[in-house]
Amino acid sequence: MAYISSKQCLEDIFGYSSFRGEQEAIVTHVINGGDALVLMPTGGGKSLCYQLPALLRDGVGVVVSPLIALMQDQVDALQQLGISAAFLNSSLSSEDASAISAQLLRGDLQIIYVAPERLLMASFLSLLEDVEQYVGLSLFAIDEAHCVSQWGHDFRPEYRKLTVLHERFPQVPRIALTATADAPTRAEIVERLALEDASQFVSSFDRPNIRYSVTQKSNARQQLESFLKHEHPHDAGIIYCLSRRKVEETASWLKSKGWDALPYHAGLDAQTRNGNQRRFLREEGVIIVATVAFGMGIDKPNVRFVAHLDLPKSMEGYYQETGRAGRDGLPADAWMTYGLGDVVSMRQMLEGGDATAERKRVERQKLDALLGFCESTACRHQTLLRYFGEQHPGNCGQCDNCLQPVDTWDATQAAQMALSCVYRTGQRFGVVHLIDILLGKKTPKVEQFKHDKLSTFAIGKALSQHQWSSVFRQLVAGGLLETELEAFGGLRLSEAARPVLRGEQEVWMRHEPETDKQRNMSKAERGHRVKEAYADVAEDPLWLALKAKRMELAKEQGVPPYVIFHDSTLLEILHRRPGDLNALASISGIGQAKLAHYGDAFLQVLEDLANVTS
Repeated sequence: MAYISSKQCLEDIFGYSSFRGEQEAIVTHVINGGDALVLMPTGGGKSLCYQLPALLRDGVGVVVSPLIALMQDQVDALQQLGISAAFLNSSLSSEDASAISAQLLRGDLQIIYVAPERLLMASFLSLLEDVEQYVGLSLFAIDEAHCVSQWGHDFRPEYRKLTVLHERFPQVPRIALTATADAPTRAEIVERLALEDASQFVSSFDRPNIRYSVTQKSNARQQLESFLKHEHPHDAGIIYCLSRRKVEETASWLKSKGWDALPYHAGLDAQTRNGNQRRFLREEGVIIVATVAFGMGIDKPNVRFVAHLDLPKSMEGYYQETGRAGRDGLPADAWMTYGLGDVVSMRQMLEGGDATAERKRVERQKLDALLGFCESTACRHQTLLRYFGEQHPGNCGQCDNCLQPVDTWDATQAAQMALSCVYRTGQRFGVVHLIDILLGKKTPKVEQFKHDKLSTFAIGKALSQHQWSSVFRQLVAGGLLETELEAFGGLRLSEAARPVLRGEQEVWMRHEPETDKQRNMSKAERGHRVKEAYADVAEDPLWLALKAKRMELAKEQGVPPYVIFHDSTLLEILHRRPGDLNALASISGIGQAKLAHYGDAFLQVLEDLANVTS
């Protein structure tokens, strides 16, 4: 059927009354035979930019895609619209591939999806020459164009050979599309695909419907369970883990907790992997737990959340992975928990790889940018867009930092203590050992290396273990400390540490709330919750016992009870029931001095009552 305009085709075939953003300009440009580079966020309608021109130009549209596992779904979707489409990849038998090739030559297809490996075969290029002569080629669409970049997170060497399309079919327009490309990657796409004369259409990278949240890792499974229960109890989502083993363990654990969770990674057999992906795409409420092997090109519109249990490798990776949430434009969550261990692991992987020194340098910069995003106190949307060279007009009201602004504190002295401790221990020990020294803990390891004799021993008692962990994590994220690969995660000073140690530069850090409960509510909400809590615990035996112990200690010293502990501190002890001094130290209002003076006494109250009620 002939269409008098792209708008008529849009409405009749795709069912949309109007274009979005730059779609119309892109479609018109390609219909008129122009080459195009299209950068558009996930969910922005990239597919329409090549599907519609393929229908409106003579001949068949050839879509080059690395997503073999998803071609079937994409073709199914087009066939549902009445469009004659097919795919050619290694999943087909030789008989089926021959049948589709015959359809191509007869002009029975409007759009064909092909893997880059198949397209580059001499026999297929010859077939395309015949198709051009007898049927016509309407366009070449190169999807996921960032795969051409050696610095990208999805580098595919075959993509670099796709210049053959321009060389052998110079009259056929090309449209390269991606949802993820910073300025250097964009330049590399242009160079590698010979798109110097192509018009560039760059849409905003902002995904205003996504709420970004980054939380400090304490107990990742408990944190994930809380997030799912309170935010997405029945929703479909993706959970990313770094290793195959963690994928399997997390999926199994979620299943045991009642969620419909499935694993996905490259180590699974193809039948299981494809079956799990199919269930995720076709069913409602399925959670997929995956490595980064899963997701590129996922078309499921109602993914309500993407969670990261491990740190991604780069801002591009994070942006693309989180962009799989909320493709339908409805509210969605991008939730991540990370800690210093993630930073150490990622840097060890980076430094221990086989990449060239130049590639490692670039990957290190990309990882540092992501760490800066994690530790930032600014609007997440602003920080993310700034990385891609775009400005955001103001606070988004749709991220953790805007919804619950983070306090900052002058951490210069703490940073100097931490850096000095690293230096005086020989720049080869991990963070746990360093914190033990700063807190004055005479552990066997501390005594073995005589680190209890150092000038830095016990100088950090003003901060809790929780706070010191935050300090070290932010020093690593800020580039003042580096991980030493040969020392198995030991820390060493970077050049950036020198001016801090000399007192020439201040260090300001984000103030980490002491508990997940506090982290997830504003000050006003905390106050309201505390008032409610009084009514709930008024007759609780443990509450009465904690107050009695506080009164006893206050009378002994002739001070008001609140001087010992505030009620809010007792309430938190009541609700969290810490089992040791380390856990008690993480309670709001308990510093090192009060921990030393009163810690054992209050732990004894908890133990005595537990014995009575057990």
